[in-house]
Amino acid sequence: MIKKGIILAGGKGTRMSPLTKAVNKQLLPIYDKPLIFYPLSILMLANIKDILIIVNKGQLNQYRKIIPNGQNLGIKISYIEQNKPRGLPDAFVIGEKFIGKDNVAMILGDNFFYGQNLTGNLLKNTKLKKGAKVVLHRVPRPELFGVAKINKKNKIISIKEKPKKFLSDLAITGLYFFDNNVVKFSKKLKPSKRGEVEIVDLLNLYRSKNQLSADIIGRGGAWLDTGSIDDFYKTSAFVSAIENRQGFKIACLEEISLNKKWISKKHIVNSINFYGNCEYSSYLRKLIK
Repeated sequence: MIKKGIILAGGKGTRMSPLTKAVNKQLLPIYDKPLIFYPLSILMLANIKDILIIVNKGQLNQYRKIIPNGQNLGIKISYIEQNKPRGLPDAFVIGEKFIGKDNVAMILGDNFFYGQNLTGNLLKNTKLKKGAKVVLHRVPRPELFGVAKINKKNKIISIKEKPKKFLSDLAITGLYFFDNNVVKFSKKLKPSKRGEVEIVDLLNLYRSKNQLSADIIGRGGAWLDTGSIDDFYKTSAFVSAIENRQGFKIACLEEISLNKKWISKKHIVNSINFYGNCEYSSYLRKLIK
């Protein structure tokens, strides 16, 4: 059972400059809330309550202003500052003390997931005991992504980064589930030509041991990568359409915690006072009427 999760919220966000010169990308808004709320909500929906957020050096105070420690959400949030980006698997080296002897999930701080069956699939994935599992999503242009080919048992048999020749239309998203060997394996990795350790190399280590499987987001589910300004606006438009049509909020952290009975109405009142007079607070008030 996976009870710990890491959000990798580092990176320079150069494609979003000059917006990211003063503010970390994951703190910029996706419609009505900071981007970081969305990956955090995914871990919470998976019943993961012990969460490490890895941030850029010098940006820790920005995060603590909006998410101090998780206490008012009934969860535990800790932070580590990363001196410079060294590749996704470096998160497991940095977070070795946090991980300890446990299995761990990792989600990239700029990934957005949505779907009716999302929570059920997340809970299934946290039952992982051995090996690794990657969440995949079908895309129309696989040559723009890292992709994986699977067999009939959903085992990953091949991985290719931005293939020129068609291998698969299943893109590797930024949501992963690992056993505790991930720390040891990550330490073995050597930097690629671009000077960073690569997630593909880590996944291939598991694949070589026949321990890498896939969870595929089906029809009705959505995965959006907010890597550019255009992607930000598209994701914001998606959230706006869903929320305004259906009347509920995506990634309302307090609502998730309240539904899971991690917090009481008193904590909702605390959040309302913290956020102040805003539309988000108005939504929270409806939860405790």
